[in-house]
Amino acid sequence: MEIKRWRVFLDTSALIAGVISPTGAAREVLRLAETRLIHLLLSRQVLTEADRTVTAKFPALLSDYHALLQALSPDILEDPAQVAVAQARQVIPHHDAPILAAAREAGVDYLISWNTRHFQTAAVRAFLPCPILTPGEFVQAFRRMLPTDL
Repeated sequence: MEIKRWRVFLDTSALIAGVISPTGAAREVLRLAETRLIHLLLSRQVLTEADRTVTAKFPALLSDYHALLQALSPDILEDPAQVAVAQARQVIPHHDAPILAAAREAGVDYLISWNTRHFQTAAVRAFLPCPILTPGEFVQAFRRMLPTDL
């Protein structure tokens, strides 16, 4: 039985959590991407923010972070057009709008974020026609999708 590879967009909070924690749910999401069980998508903005954060707060992890990105081999999405960002700003704070717009334009199956305050509102859920989950919620959803007779 072939399992559909979900197209999964990570925001910066989920990517950083996966980099710094070897045992958390965000790292499990990265492992699923590394083994090609899910299709990982990141926007240029997510990469820029993550690079800046790792460099500033976790410089000892910088080389491991870059090696991990190479192993993950995610699809890198160009930042969305300003009109798409402007539409997203109608439902989410301006600094999160490019992330939401990129996920919407890419037609992802899931958006994963630790930012539940901004991303898990009714307005955002209506704007983005896919589940928006924390890393732990995503891992649970992935496990539920697996056949029970393995």
